[in-house]
Amino acid sequence: MTVVDDRIEMAGTSDERTLDMMFEWLEPTPEGIRVEIVEGNIFTSPQPDAHWQIIRRIVRALEDEFGMGVQVTSDVRIDFPGHLNGFAPDVAKLCDGAEKDEKGRWRYQDIEFVAEVVSKNTAANDYGPKPATYATAGVPVYLIADPCTGKWHLHTLPKDDGYHGLVTFDFGYPVDLTATVVGLTLETDDFPRD
Repeated sequence: MTVVDDRIEMAGTSDERTLDMMFEWLEPTPEGIRVEIVEGNIFTSPQPDAHWQIIRRIVRALEDEFGMGVQVTSDVRIDFPGHLNGFAPDVAKLCDGAEKDEKGRWRYQDIEFVAEVVSKNTAANDYGPKPATYATAGVPVYLIADPCTGKWHLHTLPKDDGYHGLVTFDFGYPVDLTATVVGLTLETDDFPRD
């Protein structure tokens, strides 16, 4: 082979990254480590105890409201619109009848509710690109629970790349989701703080 042949062969290959390719690079992921790709950047983080306790309480409230058959995921990869967005939401409630796509993944179009519990290492994502991405994806309800500040932030009314409804309160004040597709009140008085 000549140098010209090598360059022609190389020109036929693409160095464009895909989410699948990036997640494959990271396998196997150690147990207890959460992996997300946000706007093409890879984030790994362990799950602190307070983080898990809040997730558990949110999932339990959803199960109490909708039954044990409710389709809820936690830390499961879901691909979102935008450049290389493979998120693993702390809690994602899917609509009734949601089915996985041809790759065996849940579709962002079927998400009714997302909750992210802030950790110090990923707070910039939960407050930064994620609200815009979730709004662009049409996720009706996005809740941020922040054990670092002891506050929760409820985002509703998605349009284009933003939410037009925002309510913020301290832990201890219930999250009123009764006027949303979730249709419940989430108590936060036992949400732990970091």
